[in-house]
Amino acid sequence: MTPEIATTLTILGLAVLLFVTERIRVDVVALMVMVSLALSGLVSPAEALSGFSNLAVVTVWAVLILSAGLSRTGVADIVGRQVLRLAGASEARLTLVIMLTVGVLSAFMNNIGAVALMLPVVVDVARRTRHAPSKLLMPLAFAALLGGLTTLIGTPPNILISEALRGYGLTPFQMFDYAPLGTAITLSGIAVMVVIGRRLLPQRDIARETSGVQEAVLGQVYDFRERLYRARLRPGSSLGGKTLAESRLGSAVDLNVVAIERNGRRELAPEPTTTLRQGDAILVVGRLDRLDELRGRRHLVLADESIELDQLMSEEIELVEARISEQSALIGATVLERDFRRLFGVIVIAIVRNERAILKNVDDLALEAGDLLLIQIPRVQLEIFQQQTDFDSCVPTKVENLRQIYRLHEHLITLEVPEDSLLVGKTLAESRMGTVFALAILGIVRDRQVELMPNPFVPLRAGDRLIAKGEPQELETLRGLQELEIDADAGLELHSLQSDSVGLVEVILAPHSPLEGKTLRQMQFREKYGLNVIAIWRRGRAIRSNLTDRALQFGDALLVYGRRDKFALLGRDPDFLVLSEAAQEPPLVKKAPIALAIMVGVLLPVIFGWVSIAIAAVVGVVLMVLTGCLSMEEAYRAIEWKAIFLIAGMLPLGIAMDRTGTTQFLADAVVGSLGDLGPVPVMGGLFLLATLSSQVMPNPAVAVLLAPIAFNTAADLGVSPYPFMMTVAVAASAAFLSPVGHPANVMVMGPGGYRFSDYLRVGIPLTLVTLAVTLLVLPRLWPLQP
Repeated sequence: MTPEIATTLTILGLAVLLFVTERIRVDVVALMVMVSLALSGLVSPAEALSGFSNLAVVTVWAVLILSAGLSRTGVADIVGRQVLRLAGASEARLTLVIMLTVGVLSAFMNNIGAVALMLPVVVDVARRTRHAPSKLLMPLAFAALLGGLTTLIGTPPNILISEALRGYGLTPFQMFDYAPLGTAITLSGIAVMVVIGRRLLPQRDIARETSGVQEAVLGQVYDFRERLYRARLRPGSSLGGKTLAESRLGSAVDLNVVAIERNGRRELAPEPTTTLRQGDAILVVGRLDRLDELRGRRHLVLADESIELDQLMSEEIELVEARISEQSALIGATVLERDFRRLFGVIVIAIVRNERAILKNVDDLALEAGDLLLIQIPRVQLEIFQQQTDFDSCVPTKVENLRQIYRLHEHLITLEVPEDSLLVGKTLAESRMGTVFALAILGIVRDRQVELMPNPFVPLRAGDRLIAKGEPQELETLRGLQELEIDADAGLELHSLQSDSVGLVEVILAPHSPLEGKTLRQMQFREKYGLNVIAIWRRGRAIRSNLTDRALQFGDALLVYGRRDKFALLGRDPDFLVLSEAAQEPPLVKKAPIALAIMVGVLLPVIFGWVSIAIAAVVGVVLMVLTGCLSMEEAYRAIEWKAIFLIAGMLPLGIAMDRTGTTQFLADAVVGSLGDLGPVPVMGGLFLLATLSSQVMPNPAVAVLLAPIAFNTAADLGVSPYPFMMTVAVAASAAFLSPVGHPANVMVMGPGGYRFSDYLRVGIPLTLVTLAVTLLVLPRLWPLQP
């Protein structure tokens, strides 16, 4: 083994390890690989960046946009709905029709897009026909993976393998070269699912009667027993006269208000602006843990101590005014959403807009161009902050401005942490001062020493005095929460809190949504949509606590409660996929014939070999935008940038593996261990290696890494490389054994209520059948002899 091979294998091994552990995003890992190869001299700078101009990368993003055009104009939707009408109510027949339909759609459009398109339709069909969605959604995802095997554009590994052949000077696979094998695998896979697979799937979320009962059952699936309470306001409660938003029932104690009972009447799904009255009974969903923590203890005591404005500045800490520029990327976002403390290392104290200083709820205010932000910042970071392009100016402020413009002295209070406070031992971050008490902690006085901008991860001590921006009346709100009378045995059922105008719906994050990793609080979900998330289904279990501060993951199913007319508002947001047909944004049906004609115009020249698939697809993208089938913004959103950077970053590794002899080294190892058994067993070994790898690694990366090994292994055996390369393409997409193997699997996990074991139980027989069909059929379609 040469030093170059050792270096390449080290980079490869570290990349695989990072892919498997998911500690770092896959696209970032790919960029790290690209940079490592260039810095180590294994590839030239031009070769390191060559992946971004590779025909496979261009084809992938262009096909993603074309798929979005078919979806936006309703072409695929029309086909899917019409075919499903023929399915009837039989579970076996529904499984067959759904898989055939989605298999055909995913052959010509992105398989993630095909699943996203058909997911609400299948959920509605399941509930109308009184079948559990869990019986139909995994077949939906697996059909998309199977259908993608049948054409060149069906899945990225097919495109990458074809381009790899071109790179070796061979004729690449054409549009329908995958079709004979892919069709055989798809039909065999559908047969397995109809006969065996559907019987292995769990029976969850059965909708048996009317819509009210459907939603009642939905509530049972998320398990709201002992989670519904009646909370009464005592006479004289400080919550009387406050709005629901001001009461902090959601932000402070993590309870969702689903109704208010007043004078014998029940108001369902009240607005955040609804004013509470003495004697009201508030019906809430959630856990009482946080409310119980607040009871019976003094958490903060208002100290009778004035604060001088110059105490907010020191040799280390400065107060500055920064103005949002016209081109700032912060426009439209909130301070909380962008997490200014982490991103810039500053605390935003106030915002001046239209010559008016705003000091309340500044974290939740959407920023506008020209806003003047008053921020607290360490002096050592000031020079770096002044170079930020998001701000036009950044200059220190004067004490008289703090008094005259901001009137900051009227909003400063000193709070003491008493001995018996629940906050003793907790860090500022854990105390949730901002959400529970609406406070911004600007300093701590401890042992007569003032520490401005205290570290949020330093534990609080008894006797600490906190210099805070806030309102004393917020402590009265806390007292009102402590005095709520809870009826834990209210005999409430979730279906009793629904009506013709108020109900439940399931929602998932749309593919490629930038909201992944954000919390409901950061995206201001309640304020933006007027709806409550009362549970999250994640990886086989329902989560019902700490929802507002829990970062969302792709594949989460959100159970949303509120007015039905607002479900449509959520359905129009491209970041969410509402699992109800009634809430979907209507497609541009009038553009459907144009989109279909464009797609045919893209495919025909490629089929007859008149033009490259990459060029034809880009022409199709241009026509989709010019004809109004898709806006340019929608086209950008359709691109799975993570996959593009992943492929572009990993392609140089293939160059390095070939140049250093790593590919030949690994191919020799494969031949040495399996070569005596013959080429077909070697193909089987490559299939298993690729399939297992695709369960924990992105399938484009699997194709990029194994393509050169397959090619060199075939050369060592003296057989044709075509069956070996096609084996890798098929196996890389056969990600049936785990939900994380493919985004399509993740998408159905929440709505189907699946657990990891469900994928393994159904995926094993499907994988074995795919392997058997590949090894039996492929050598007959693509002979092993050169």
